[in-house]
Amino acid sequence: MDQRNGLTATTPTLAVVAPPVPAISVSGLHKRYGDVRAVNGLDLEIAPGEVVALLGPNGAGKSTLVDLVLGLATPDAGEVRVFGHTPREAVTRGVVGAMLQDGALLDDVSIRELLTLAAGLYRDAVPVDEVLARTGLTDLADRRGPLSGGQRQRLRLAMTLVSDPRLLILDEPTVAMDVESRTVFWTSIHEFTATGRTVVFASHYLEEAEEFADRVVLVRGGKVVADGTVAEIRSVVAGRTLSAEVPGVTPDQLRLLPGVLAAEARGKRVELVCADSDAAARELFARYPQARDVEIGSIGLEQAFLALTATEDEAA
Repeated sequence: MDQRNGLTATTPTLAVVAPPVPAISVSGLHKRYGDVRAVNGLDLEIAPGEVVALLGPNGAGKSTLVDLVLGLATPDAGEVRVFGHTPREAVTRGVVGAMLQDGALLDDVSIRELLTLAAGLYRDAVPVDEVLARTGLTDLADRRGPLSGGQRQRLRLAMTLVSDPRLLILDEPTVAMDVESRTVFWTSIHEFTATGRTVVFASHYLEEAEEFADRVVLVRGGKVVADGTVAEIRSVVAGRTLSAEVPGVTPDQLRLLPGVLAAEARGKRVELVCADSDAAARELFARYPQARDVEIGSIGLEQAFLALTATEDEAA
């Protein structure tokens, strides 16, 4: 406080802005099933508004992590918070919605009736007609009976969106979808995230992670082994790919070339993941002069995924 000419001046107080509460905060998470360590000291934080792809081989711990975030399983140790709430509180409040592969659907009621029933469970549900339009189901709203695989997945998405969740968790969301259904699905997700919502999706379609995710989290052995943008994940694995036609030669033979980490047949061609593509190319031509149409390029997300999630024995 300062007094001048009989006036009192007050120094303004600067407001302290608290950082946003993470959409998902996981620390020191452990979960065992018998002798299997499904999640082994996992730490992860996801900010509001992010679109995150969760990738990993079978048995990596992805599904267990999703179950723990949704409150479907209880951790042996560690903590999970969803927008500051426990998982069960978040689900009860409608803060988080989940689209799981094995969610059962009723076939003897119409799509509209099913969504109306679901909307009645929430105080601030999204209008059913809006959800139908957003998921491309308006023309099917009054249908009863069996649906195609893609239609069932879109209905599962609609059931998830009706609560207007701040966080959406998707487990292999586009399985059984044709190209048209996948396009409609990801258009719906783009509209959802445009409002600042958070999406976490587990997928085996690496091109979906490459195209739609802001961030990629790779899990192996119940731990996060890489976390970053697609470009950052690629850069973690040094090396390049070498693709060529080598008639009469198997990938196992080419895997023995110097500088080669992995080899895989792709039709008439073989693709090599190389730590040293120059050494591999020189030896390729020296041993197999019939090699032709050689192409060398930067490593893709698929190769980075395979390298980062390989076991120690596989890497060796």
